[in-house]
Amino acid sequence: MTENLGAPLPVFHDRDCDPSIIQGKRVAVIGYGSQGRTHALNLRDSGVRHLVVGLKAGSATRETAQADGFAVMTAAEAAAGADVVAVMVSDEAHRDLWRDELAPAMQPGAALVFAHGLSVRFGLVEPRSDLDVILASPKGIGPRIRDLYEAGEGVFCLFGVHQDATGGAHALGLSYAAALGCGRKGILETTFKDECESDLFGEQVVLCGGVAELIDTAFMKLVDAGYPPEVAWFECFYEVKLVTDLMFERGVAGAFGKISNTAEYGAYLTGPRVIGEASRKAMDEVLQEVRSGDFVRRLMTDHDAGSPDLQTRRAALGRRRIEAVGAHLKAVADRARD
Repeated sequence: MTENLGAPLPVFHDRDCDPSIIQGKRVAVIGYGSQGRTHALNLRDSGVRHLVVGLKAGSATRETAQADGFAVMTAAEAAAGADVVAVMVSDEAHRDLWRDELAPAMQPGAALVFAHGLSVRFGLVEPRSDLDVILASPKGIGPRIRDLYEAGEGVFCLFGVHQDATGGAHALGLSYAAALGCGRKGILETTFKDECESDLFGEQVVLCGGVAELIDTAFMKLVDAGYPPEVAWFECFYEVKLVTDLMFERGVAGAFGKISNTAEYGAYLTGPRVIGEASRKAMDEVLQEVRSGDFVRRLMTDHDAGSPDLQTRRAALGRRRIEAVGAHLKAVADRARD
């Protein structure tokens, strides 16, 4: 019997979107990193003729944007002449960018587009009431989204309207998301709150925090027990991609149908022990920290101090033994090609 998962989110495809809406707008993409470059290139290739890039002075991506054929100006200058301002800089930079450059420059009736709901959900940005505020969050890493677009494909997108000052925010948001190539796959309508909170939880518990710690802890457990680091690396790290690719292709149940009986039976016995009551309690705590804003307050406190905690943790991660073993095995593979 299929479990009741509740009403599905509304889904839109290219046939539901009007490309002429975004094509007729003056668009400013603020930031030209992984997401910013992809948004700008895909929008232009989808027929957006009036598009500029806004960057801070001395930005490392200025030359890339200019080489791609875009006019580059300050964020304030770009926003002042735009009907749509897409904010593609890092989350922690949104507060000052909005306060100092975008808010004073944006014209009434313009649209503010975000690829992630954090800064609006937690008040780092408090948009003026005369602006449309739209979420267009493609579910993928920027370069991969671009590659799929060029191949005539797309990625799923989470889309939402936080504020509709003009009455046209919904249609504009769909047009924008479709121009990224997401209408080829599916544009799912949600809210800034649900996208932001679930994204932070997923990143911390599964995608980045949980996976990284599980891999490294299991790796070191084998190494400390006397097993060769190279063997531990293969079993706890290298094969993760093989299994997750299989799960993505077939679902978890379908993937289990393709692995050995030994692996499958061991998974049933051991998975609930590793992700047991203590893990579920930790997940509850993480979700509460996300919902309450505690995580974002900690993020911004560190950012305002110059990110010392982030930098210390980043450096420590690079010193883990699993990194050295991985580099060694990569060199082994490279020598085989010489």
